Amino acid sequence: MKKKLRIIQLSALIFLTISGGPYGLESLLSYVGNNGALLLLFITPIIWDLPAILTVLELNSLMPVTGGYYQWVKRAMGLRFAWYEGWWTWLYTFVDLAIYPVLFMEYLTYFFPEAESFKIPICLIIIWASAYLNIRGIILVGKTAVILGIAVLVPFFLLFYYFITHHSVEISSLSPSLQGIKFSAVGLGLYTIMWNFLGWDNVTTYAEEVAKPIRAYLISVVTAFVTIFIVYFMVIIISIQSGIDHNELSSGGFPVLGELVGGKWLGALIAIGGMASGLGLYASVLLSVSRVPQAMSEDKLLPKKLHILHRKYQTPHLSIIWCTIIVSFMIVLPFSDLIIMDVIIYGAALFLEFASLIILRIKKPNSYRPFKIPFNVTGLILMICLPIAVYVIALVGAIMNEGNTIRPIVISLSILFSAEIIWQIIIWRRPNLLKQLIHKEI
Repeated sequence: MKKKLRIIQLSALIFLTISGGPYGLESLLSYVGNNGALLLLFITPIIWDLPAILTVLELNSLMPVTGGYYQWVKRAMGLRFAWYEGWWTWLYTFVDLAIYPVLFMEYLTYFFPEAESFKIPICLIIIWASAYLNIRGIILVGKTAVILGIAVLVPFFLLFYYFITHHSVEISSLSPSLQGIKFSAVGLGLYTIMWNFLGWDNVTTYAEEVAKPIRAYLISVVTAFVTIFIVYFMVIIISIQSGIDHNELSSGGFPVLGELVGGKWLGALIAIGGMASGLGLYASVLLSVSRVPQAMSEDKLLPKKLHILHRKYQTPHLSIIWCTIIVSFMIVLPFSDLIIMDVIIYGAALFLEFASLIILRIKKPNSYRPFKIPFNVTGLILMICLPIAVYVIALVGAIMNEGNTIRPIVISLSILFSAEIIWQIIIWRRPNLLKQLIHKEI
């Protein structure tokens, strides 16, 4: 019998898929300042993440199957929108994956500045080593995630402990507010936090490989969310209280904060944690995205070979290899562009999941849902309005920014529109799929 993930492994995978620690938040203070960072960090997870988490938990309890969100949208809205969901999520995850080897490099250069000259070869080693790990199976990835998760969290726990025991904390000086902050800066601040809190749906694509998935996901998601929120909030408070220069933190990362608070040894530990974060994020996200082409190929939307499982490890090895090849060509894109593209494409796919939640509530109100959001349809619509508002504010703010944000926005919108173009090509080549459109709808 094939072994399945347990709660501790799933919790580690969810933590790494969504967060990987606070690495990536460093620019938040330079965008919106101390007071703005505190306010956005407090309210954004509530109105951006909680609706997504609740949606994922309900839909996953209704359909805990391989392919996750792709299967939800297919059941609710048919094969066409399922293609949109799969295509958009596949591509945004490639963007996401391209960020993590670059993140690893940033912290490797803390120890070896000359390593920057070998950025692409080192990133490729990370990418293909993670592919090999994923081909070996989900249990090995889960066990590795536990080790890397500990390596990420321990340095920050030490940072918290050292700061509390060696420095005075003036809570009264903290005053969350957006007063005096430009709207464009608020948009970039939102993008930074949204990127550090996205991907809850990703972790459902391998639900059939989790032991007692309904209970395991509920416990693991709550554990991961609470851990992420506390770590983010504490590290920003320490950054504010330490008086560190915002630009210095943005350019040098949290190892600079560690040096300021505890000395060189703590800075080095946080840098090691950053390297572990990059490795863990990549391996965990690759695990989730590799199951989507497997499900799509079974519906003949992608080449059928992608759903073939490895003879020994029973993993979608061809899907993993193709994902790895694509990401290998994306590591040259700028970090800031990747974050904006990531959030825009992810948001569009997430809204299809929100729509599926409402449609399935209307069409299948009596279907068994071990976890059910305690709202009626009207309440669900109001709940969904919150993340939509955050998404629109972030997008408008980024457009208004004087920096170079137009390029990633245009690329992202082009990717979104490409789904319909490719769908028309698929229908032209396989007209029998039109019949499936009718049969697959509820």
